[in-house]
Amino acid sequence: MGRSRTIRLKIIGLLLVPLASMVVLWGVITAVTASESLELRQYKTLWTNLRHPADQLTAELQRERLASVKLLRGKSTAVVQELAAQRARTDAADERFRQLSARSMHTSEAIRTQVDVVLTQVQRLDAIRGDIDTGLSGRLQVIEAYNAITDALFGLHKRVAFIDDIPLYEQSRVVIDLGYARELLSREQAIAAGPTTAAERRLFTQLVGNRRFLIDQALGELDPGLREVQVSLVTSPGYQRLRLMEDQIIAGGAPRSWLSASEAFSTSFQDAQTQAGALLTERAEPVADAVLWRAFLLAGTCFVLVIVSIAFSLRMGTRLSKELGALREAALEVATKRLPQVVEKLRRGETVEMPELSVATTTAEIGDVGQAFSTVQQTAVEAAVGQAQLRDGVGHVFRNLARRSQTLLHRQRIQLEDMQHRATDPDALDDLFRLDHLTTRMRRHAEGLIILSGATPGRGWSKPVPMLDVARGASAEVEDYQRVIVEPMPAQRLAGPVVGDVIHLIAELIENATVYSPPHTPVQVRGEVTARGFAFEVEDRGLGIGAEELAGLNERLASPPEFDLADSDRLGLFVVSRLAARHDIRVTLRGSPYGGTTAIVLIPAEHVSDPPAEPEERPKEPVRPMRVVQGE
Repeated sequence: MGRSRTIRLKIIGLLLVPLASMVVLWGVITAVTASESLELRQYKTLWTNLRHPADQLTAELQRERLASVKLLRGKSTAVVQELAAQRARTDAADERFRQLSARSMHTSEAIRTQVDVVLTQVQRLDAIRGDIDTGLSGRLQVIEAYNAITDALFGLHKRVAFIDDIPLYEQSRVVIDLGYARELLSREQAIAAGPTTAAERRLFTQLVGNRRFLIDQALGELDPGLREVQVSLVTSPGYQRLRLMEDQIIAGGAPRSWLSASEAFSTSFQDAQTQAGALLTERAEPVADAVLWRAFLLAGTCFVLVIVSIAFSLRMGTRLSKELGALREAALEVATKRLPQVVEKLRRGETVEMPELSVATTTAEIGDVGQAFSTVQQTAVEAAVGQAQLRDGVGHVFRNLARRSQTLLHRQRIQLEDMQHRATDPDALDDLFRLDHLTTRMRRHAEGLIILSGATPGRGWSKPVPMLDVARGASAEVEDYQRVIVEPMPAQRLAGPVVGDVIHLIAELIENATVYSPPHTPVQVRGEVTARGFAFEVEDRGLGIGAEELAGLNERLASPPEFDLADSDRLGLFVVSRLAARHDIRVTLRGSPYGGTTAIVLIPAEHVSDPPAEPEERPKEPVRPMRVVQGE
């Protein structure tokens, strides 16, 4: 092996001679093409700092306009709360727009002027809101006040869209027109949120005509890459239904599903607009690259000047490139293949062997980096082995403790049942029923430990069980079972092998609903047949869950994570996700109309059977009926 040299020395030797020649080359081409190229590349920056936050602010203003009109149509606690929440979101979008626009508003005098116009209009929000709260403004006045702000924002869109590339500018202008068409649809929503007056219908008719004209005109001007998504929207059944509702409103009607239908189409329209904007931003970069490519062609005149430098740097550059490429490939192999495979094998309990990472190089730093990667690889494997052993040991502890508890609880239930049969005193019988209920809950917690350990609980049934009995059995396993209302359900049945797990799953959801809702509120359990099986709904009337947290919980329920010992507050969530994954059951959380949370459990059709045509002997219920006992 040759004498090792530092990478710094090699880079200096590689660049020293070409640098002097390249200075002359870049001095020639920079003055010619720098301004045009930078302007094209600035398009993406303007999109990020101006158009995108302006679009977000517009969307929030549209929602606030609709919520304000709802308040003027009928004041209620729910409407007032909805408007207050929306105003907070609008203020947040306004603050974000101010922060981002400050970075790019001085790009040109025209953009700075238009941003000032937008900020001036947005400052009127406090006065507009005050008139709304005091009842000094009518519905049309409020709508026009918000319209002035959104018009200023669309003026900013048009100003930012100016670019020297004519095809790109034309398509950007058409996309902005489509965005304004969506704004007109939002104005329609606000006007027709309830019964309309003659003046409101006249304005509604004008908005409908203008929006339809903008869409029809824009579709003819879009290129094929942008037209396809827009055409699929305007030819969809939802859009045709929207047009029919518009005609009904123009004729004096008030379709009940107008808001939901228009909101659904508006959301799809917004997604299409976002996609189109992103596509135009991507197109700007190749245009800028083309300008740079033309600049490189101009550098051909300097070819003779740099040919000597290229010949000198070729040998050293090739060698260094190969060494760095080999190191890169080795590092990527470790990061993307070796370590993930090792971790997966360790999770399965297999033995692993990790070969040492070696990179052939004459550069000291590259050799050191290769050795460091090898050390990191070994350390990561050792950590993964330790973690796997710890996880397996914890699982064994959980499983052993739970199995012992199950045995004791089973014996305890047998004794309690015998005592209940022999008891004659009503008070003593009530106490025995309470103890029986506590034993049932303790059994479920023991099963939870078994599930967290990766094993399968032993509880199961040989015959299908009616869904109503499954729901009743789950409600009997929670502490506040008196608050649980199990509504009548279809006579479909659940396959015996999955009954125990489904009872446990629903019981965890019911208990969570009782814990996180006021003690005086009921928890309702419903069930119905769906196209893909059978769905249980567990609804509480608590304080609900925030949108971000709700999305995180649904993600964890859809993809069960590894059990984290530090996250002991989420044991029920781990158990539910494990049980759902075991039987391909889908569990989804969403907001409840009562302000709480609704858990939906979709059981696949393969586990559901229809009731028998002939009446048969009623199967044993999954949980012995529990006598209702009054609390102390």
